[in-house]
Amino acid sequence: MTDENPAVSDLITRSNRLGADPKNTNYAGGNTSAKGTGTDPVTGRPVELLWVKGSGGDLGTLKPGGLAALRLDRMRALVDVYPGVEREDEMVAAFDYCLHGKGGAAPSIDTAMHGLVEAAHVDHLHPDSGIAIATAADGDELTRTIFGDKVAWVPWRRPGFQLGLDIAAIKEEHPEAIGCVLGGHGITAWGETSEECEANSLWIIDTAAAYIEEHSTDEPFGAALEGYAALPEPERHARAAALAGTIRGIASTDRPMVGHYTDSDVVLDFLAHEAHPRLAELGTSCPDHFLRTKVKPLVLDLPATAGVEEMKERLLELHQPYREDYQGYYERNATDDSPAIRGADPLIVLVPGVGMFSFGKDKQTARVAGEFYVNAINVMRGAEGLSTYAPIDEAEKFRIEYWALEEAKLQRMPKPKPLATRVALVTGGASGIGNATAQRLAAEGACVVVADLDLEKAQAAAAEIGGPDVAVGVQVDVSDAAAVQAAVDAAVLAFGGLDLVVNNAGLSLSKSLLDTTEADWDRQHDVMAKGSFLVSQAAARVLIDQRMGGDIVYISSKNSIFAGPNNIAYSATKADQAHQVRLLAAELGAHGVRVNGINPDGVVAGSGIFAGGWGANRAEVYGVEEKDLGAFYAQRTILKQEVLPEHCAAAVFALVGPDLRQTTGLHVPVDSGVAAAFLR
Repeated sequence: MTDENPAVSDLITRSNRLGADPKNTNYAGGNTSAKGTGTDPVTGRPVELLWVKGSGGDLGTLKPGGLAALRLDRMRALVDVYPGVEREDEMVAAFDYCLHGKGGAAPSIDTAMHGLVEAAHVDHLHPDSGIAIATAADGDELTRTIFGDKVAWVPWRRPGFQLGLDIAAIKEEHPEAIGCVLGGHGITAWGETSEECEANSLWIIDTAAAYIEEHSTDEPFGAALEGYAALPEPERHARAAALAGTIRGIASTDRPMVGHYTDSDVVLDFLAHEAHPRLAELGTSCPDHFLRTKVKPLVLDLPATAGVEEMKERLLELHQPYREDYQGYYERNATDDSPAIRGADPLIVLVPGVGMFSFGKDKQTARVAGEFYVNAINVMRGAEGLSTYAPIDEAEKFRIEYWALEEAKLQRMPKPKPLATRVALVTGGASGIGNATAQRLAAEGACVVVADLDLEKAQAAAAEIGGPDVAVGVQVDVSDAAAVQAAVDAAVLAFGGLDLVVNNAGLSLSKSLLDTTEADWDRQHDVMAKGSFLVSQAAARVLIDQRMGGDIVYISSKNSIFAGPNNIAYSATKADQAHQVRLLAAELGAHGVRVNGINPDGVVAGSGIFAGGWGANRAEVYGVEEKDLGAFYAQRTILKQEVLPEHCAAAVFALVGPDLRQTTGLHVPVDSGVAAAFLR
């Protein structure tokens, strides 16, 4: 398969344009295709081919490698061996015997729709406007009214070979049609050229949107509810942060989840009106929606004016009936060959006046789930504005959610990394030990919040790690309680919660007892002793609310044990940190929170502390050149090896990873062996 073929080039260009605009389709939603002529590599003769977006791809970022290429004659010959709708899933495996060439993506369930329709180009999309018509109670009548003979109505049918046959028949029976509305699902359009197909898709989408805009009732979600209006943004975000731990714990009862917070106008307006409980209970309709959002959300039934603790308590009360309801849904619809239940916790939690919390196995999945529920709200608004929202029934939803083909796709997913779903906050994370630790935790699967006094450096470090679905940078002065709380709030709003804290922020003043001023002492202790206390305290509130356990790691120092010259303020505050580890391990263990420490020797490479004057002072104390300080430290150790930031990061991972789950209150020396700092 090659992008040199004009049909492929046109298909990629069209797909990227359509996928770039959210009004046309959602992330990874829909598929596109083109038919054209290729060369049979065996005979050298022309052969008719079908190129179609493969399973799991995204139109907006589609490349030639994301297409499946099939021999059109072989794919269409499957009609002669089709065993009927009860066994149509078998046809997906048959597509593999129609593939042309090497490479490319796996054919999706919608391949038949694209291959059987007699048109050179086909688009299947999930636009909000189109799904609004598809989910209206009188969607078939609305389709005729809005589009006339140009667009046909196809009653709901689960995606598959039979749906492909149905649409092919409609195309043949209605030569005047340019596409169809798929009941409960989306739209399909076709054309003889790529440009014509794209134009037809956009005409259906825009015509539906214009009709909804012109004919919709003024208040499709009903009257405004007193007390349910959006809170002012600062209060809204503070409330969301305060609730995040409780909500993430609810969503993670069966398995840990990463979260995403959304307070868009679409969500806040929906929750501010009287129809939202009824519509939320009906659930989403388009398969792409409910596969990512579950069939329905958990909705807090309190006004925005309720207190934080009242909201937390009520959310916990609502969780159990939600789980029982989902279990009932599973038991009503499961058959002997259904996959096991995948968990009964919500993936979408709606809080009036505050917004939406969405969850998934990673940040991207959680964010996309929220985007899909925003799509679902838009669909509900359009359907209610013209008619009544009437999604497909729960039995059909179950057939999609627990489809054997969907289960097989899930089973093919790669094994998660050791720290997958864990959210880490690393203070002093822009340089040295902190930066190495942030990078290692992210490499092991964690989402990371890089907190540093220098915001620009924190954001640059986060960008280098991987961007907002993996890492974010925030500013924090750890000696300021309000700044610490703001950093923890930013962490839970970015990733839904918090699991792992690394107290690394620090500074050092190298002075003798007589030269150390009261201001020196206070500054040193404010940043490290007080700072570690403030960070641990703010984080512990989230960890306790989540009821998921967690880890707090202190980057202490061999100086917490070792007594060296001209180091009174620094070493004393490191000893303070070391005892905080023991105290917090004893106190937080009841909540499943483990607290441990790392005792490094002097880590010179990449260190902001050493670069800021500490290195020069220590070099003077020991009578060596500053450039040789790392080597000097190495030579005084048993192993004669310099301690680097990545060695400390490895020790952090060892403590928070899967192998030391029963370890708390421990200090791990990372000093290449300093006998005077041996733990006793």
